[in-house]
Amino acid sequence: MLIGRQRVIKSSEITPRDVYLNRRDLIAGAAGLGASGLIGGEAFAAKIEAAKSKFSTDEKPTSLKDVTSYNNFYEFGVDKSDPAANSKAFKPTPWNVKVDGLVNKPADYQLEDFIKPSTVEERIYRLRCVEAWSMVIPWVGIPLADVIKRADPQGSAKFVAFETVVRPPEMPGQKGLFQPLPWPYVEGLRLDEALHPLTLLATGLYGETLPNQNGAPLRLVVPWKYGFKSIKSIVRITLTDKQPRTTWNISNPGEYGFYSNVNPAVDHPRWTQATERRIGEGGVFNKRRETLPFNGYADQVASLYSGMDLKTNF
Repeated sequence: MLIGRQRVIKSSEITPRDVYLNRRDLIAGAAGLGASGLIGGEAFAAKIEAAKSKFSTDEKPTSLKDVTSYNNFYEFGVDKSDPAANSKAFKPTPWNVKVDGLVNKPADYQLEDFIKPSTVEERIYRLRCVEAWSMVIPWVGIPLADVIKRADPQGSAKFVAFETVVRPPEMPGQKGLFQPLPWPYVEGLRLDEALHPLTLLATGLYGETLPNQNGAPLRLVVPWKYGFKSIKSIVRITLTDKQPRTTWNISNPGEYGFYSNVNPAVDHPRWTQATERRIGEGGVFNKRRETLPFNGYADQVASLYSGMDLKTNF
């Protein structure tokens, strides 16, 4: 895949133009990507190279087409193509985020107040999914640590819980008699994981505002964990002294643990995690890659789990 030959999809095709322009100006301007117009082709590839942070991988990003058409977002359906097809009616603005729990400065934020432009940056991260596929995505976002520190955690806080929005009229996967998952979708991290500089709250990708199917307007990105740990369309962040419940662990505790770290030595009961297929590289018959411990971020995060049995704490 050559970024220079990839057509950039306008955010105005996904959200109303007035909404998209305001949000694009915020994230693109703060990220130093320029907001005077869409950036495409060779120029956009150069902008990525110039703007990416010290945390970015040097691997070639997955095409925008694949990133925005091959998704897991069960609120819009269980097939990979469902989120893009079924999320057009979803309204990501206006948007409020509640930060509460064991903090000294709880708050209800509008998205514009929640995001501090000075801390927005672009980071090219690997995304590894439990179904043994992976992507490389240029995310735009803010460090989760910035939000947590702003809330002034109390000394008893040990974990961070997240909750997504419930809007059945706009999210067809939340409607009907038989639901694939319990709603709202919930997720959690240990506080030290949440404060790690790699952990990102993404507000966009490829220099544009986050498309609906990718978790608009705000999603979690923890690059050393499996993709299902990346809760989307977040409306609440709660600091707590107890390990939070997580949706996939609630639904199937035998297959999905709390930590969800990428560990090639621990197979999913229904498939191996030792190798992965990079989306966009030759289809289902392309050569598979060896899965890297912690998704290739072991040097940065392995110390968080010193002394833990990572086969038991999967």
